[in-house]
Amino acid sequence: MRNAGSSSDPLPPSLLLLLSAAAGIMVANIYYNQPMLGLLARDFAVGGAEIASIPVLTQVGYALGLLLLSPLGDIVERKRLILITAALLTTMLVVTALAPSLAVMAAASLGVGLLATVTQQVVPLAAQLAPEARRGRSVGTVMMGLLLGILLARTLSGFIAGLAGWRAAFWVAAALTLVMLLGLAARLPRVEPSVRLSYPRLLRSLLDLFLAHPVLRRGALVQALLFGAFSAFWSVLALKLEAPPLHLGSSVAGLFGVIGAAGALSAPLTGRLADRRGPAVLIVLGALAVALSFLPMLALPDSLGMLVAAVLVMDVGIQAAMVSNQTRIYALDAAARSRLNTVYMTVMFSGGAIGSALGARAWAEWGWTGVCALGLGLGVVAAAIEGAAIFCRRRT
Repeated sequence: MRNAGSSSDPLPPSLLLLLSAAAGIMVANIYYNQPMLGLLARDFAVGGAEIASIPVLTQVGYALGLLLLSPLGDIVERKRLILITAALLTTMLVVTALAPSLAVMAAASLGVGLLATVTQQVVPLAAQLAPEARRGRSVGTVMMGLLLGILLARTLSGFIAGLAGWRAAFWVAAALTLVMLLGLAARLPRVEPSVRLSYPRLLRSLLDLFLAHPVLRRGALVQALLFGAFSAFWSVLALKLEAPPLHLGSSVAGLFGVIGAAGALSAPLTGRLADRRGPAVLIVLGALAVALSFLPMLALPDSLGMLVAAVLVMDVGIQAAMVSNQTRIYALDAAARSRLNTVYMTVMFSGGAIGSALGARAWAEWGWTGVCALGLGLGVVAAAIEGAAIFCRRRT
């Protein structure tokens, strides 16, 4: 039950923008270490194989947090949960900035990943506070912030680390997270839990929800395929840019994050369209956009202009499908939005991890052509799954 507030609108524009900024700043914390691995390796005097464990542990922590912490939003007062998690995340970032050894850095990185899943409390909160007629638009705005955080994190941390060292980058991350914590403490309404379950029963109910809702299963699978294509592209982009004939260096890959951020700005528009037209057609169109973004890269693999255009189209497609999927999934059960989000995001990020692995294998075996063919195929399959569901509904 929502606490009585001073405003008749439970989600005014200023609060919605705060939630969007919080989603981006919190999720960015799991990507900050990636462009700084060389600096970390030199400071801790370790080899590439050892330092590569740092981003892996961060991702493992995030996966564990998705599964173990994200469902708590359905049984714990959500404002308190967000503030406690954000406070612990700020503390863990300070530990990371002060880390005297690789072992401490590794443990702190695991903790940062675990606690950065506070983002997955913010997104369902926006869906819960938003009036039904504006739910898609509200989710789209918050997801815009989330994707901007993912795309711009490496650019920001790489820039700061280059100027002032890797510790300065983590101090900035801790400061940004603290600012968001204070803003959320001042603005968030209390949102009482919707169900009373023990923690073990809460976790068991994840499987129950997955089995009970075909829309959830289909949406999670479609988004996993699309995020797999997205991750396959981004996991080898730096290698493509460094290879002949481009010879552009890994720093340019960070700038592609800025280009991709322009595509993320389409999320609120997608949300509005989902509110007005329904999400299913937008999901198909988004999946097709992801698939088609790989065609010009196949036709003109060494054209920088084609790469830029493809990134924009791909990110618009990802956003269209993701926001539309979340809009309909959050409508399935108002009392289980955190758990629905947990299932959806866990499957989606699993697809991203598999996509990264397949992308690396495709690059090693078939080069850029293999990566583009993989992304094209995943996008087509995602569009076919959702398109088949639309066709079956219309036939019946």
